[in-house]
Amino acid sequence: MLKLYSGPLSLFSRKVEIALGEKGIPYEREFVAFTQERGYQPRHPAVLAANPKRQVPVLVDGDLSLFDSTVILEYLDELYPDPPLYPATPQERARCRLAELDADEILFAPVRQLLFRTEPPHADPVRHAANVAAGKEAEKLIEARFNELDLRLAGRDFFCGSLSVADIGLFMTVLFTQRLSGPQLSPYPALEGWYRRLLARPAFAKAAAEIAAADRELSPALAAR
Repeated sequence: MLKLYSGPLSLFSRKVEIALGEKGIPYEREFVAFTQERGYQPRHPAVLAANPKRQVPVLVDGDLSLFDSTVILEYLDELYPDPPLYPATPQERARCRLAELDADEILFAPVRQLLFRTEPPHADPVRHAANVAAGKEAEKLIEARFNELDLRLAGRDFFCGSLSVADIGLFMTVLFTQRLSGPQLSPYPALEGWYRRLLARPAFAKAAAEIAAADRELSPALAAR
């Protein structure tokens, strides 16, 4: 059986979990240790052995260990091709990969600037003010990306024809904007409708619910906002 090393608040691990759920693939999951104060310290020895980046997710299939959510998703789609999570043609697959890259590296870049909201206000008031200012600037960038994504989704149920890794990646990043009190989705009706449709799917709903539960335990600063 496949084994996934995951993190309770790991966006990229949850991408893999959603793909496994959508495909109905049985797997064993092990959460690595995480706290807001210490992060992922101490690092899990299996993760250290498999991934030179020292990060989850790590997927183990027999004597093969994989890291990086994109690599793992491609492996799962080749190993379990039904239902597919990539389009049929090379051109459409390339567009799908670009959309996932958008989620992981373009949209997520300003989202990172909101992660300070998971922690109590910084003891240094200057540092706290800098965090708040950076968060406001990040929200402007997120709003611009939301507008572009909304236009791309107009009249469509999914980003790449049918459900794909693009939807999984973008869903998780959009979920983090909502988790971190970022811009609301209501001004972007196509994007909001897409998000609600995915939340109605069991694999997506499970990831969202488990992150919310983990935040109640690990991120009291979010509850206080």
